[in-house]
Amino acid sequence: MELLKEIWSLLRAHLLIQVIVVLVASVLLAKLADWFMTRILRRLTSRTKTHLDDRLLDMMHKPVFYSVLLTGVVIAVQMLNLPAPLHFVSSALVKTLVVLLWLSLGIRATLLFLDWMTQHTERFQFVQPATKPLFDIAAKLILIGGAAYFVLISWKVDVTAWLASAGILGIAIGFAAKDTLANLFAGVFILADSPYKVGDYIVLDGGFRGRVTRIGLRSTRVLTRDDVEITIPNATIANSKILNESGGPHLKHRIRTSVGVAYGTDIDQLKKVLQQVIETACKEGHICQDPEARIRFRGFGDSALMFDLLSWIHRPEERGRVQDHLNTSIYKALGSAQIEIPYPKRDVYVKQLPREAGS
Repeated sequence: MELLKEIWSLLRAHLLIQVIVVLVASVLLAKLADWFMTRILRRLTSRTKTHLDDRLLDMMHKPVFYSVLLTGVVIAVQMLNLPAPLHFVSSALVKTLVVLLWLSLGIRATLLFLDWMTQHTERFQFVQPATKPLFDIAAKLILIGGAAYFVLISWKVDVTAWLASAGILGIAIGFAAKDTLANLFAGVFILADSPYKVGDYIVLDGGFRGRVTRIGLRSTRVLTRDDVEITIPNATIANSKILNESGGPHLKHRIRTSVGVAYGTDIDQLKKVLQQVIETACKEGHICQDPEARIRFRGFGDSALMFDLLSWIHRPEERGRVQDHLNTSIYKALGSAQIEIPYPKRDVYVKQLPREAGS
């Protein structure tokens, strides 16, 4: 005990020795923290299924080590009887270094998390490869803004006026770029909600249809049946009713071919003729064999018996070509089978012939 008291008295009498002890202690504590992360935490993270925590732990080595070390430096500087300006500048510099260390860690960790999320899009629908740059920029702006705030506080700069100016500037930018922001957020929700994807055949309000070639943050590009690519703002699509003809369990699409035959037609013969048309179209690859095409007797028209030929095509954009082929085949087949396709007829009854002049 007497020895400890003498050592303590010696330390209190010599300020330089105290500073050295604090610096040495900070180095030892930094080493201890690094050892704890390397040995203890590493064992825990090695038991998990993902490598995300391992990579994050590797990133934290330097920030934790130097943060503990710089904390000891701040304490040592405070122990020195430096002039007030020099004491303030040295302390602010150390705090700034700590903030920059953790800012660097935050940026790298954010990029790591975003990369991991884009590899698991089934769990994180908002983070897609196309939206990753948006989240990356937003995260960096938040981190850099927060770091700048703490740096200014370290240098005892009043940030109230800066925050007020930033708020006013943000409102002004929001009003000036409201259309762009609307398209941007609509693009994020389209990618997250996935009402359609690249390659899908969609129909919008007004009957506009085409195949999606690209989904961007601001707009969606659609290739029409005329092979013309149209760029549509995402805000417009988000406020429209979208019919995704490529949605569902598969890309196959059902088409309906209506046939009207005259009253008195042999229905069994008609179905055989239509069945032959179906078999030929299946062999030639125009329609799908699975699901099978169907023939339905729909009703009695004003001058015809109405039938529907329901068949499936491989892709929605093939509708026009296949419909043309089926109509042509059905017309020829009905003509060969001498089955009449009725058309509107009018019977005119003459009640009285006009009298000849002079009679």
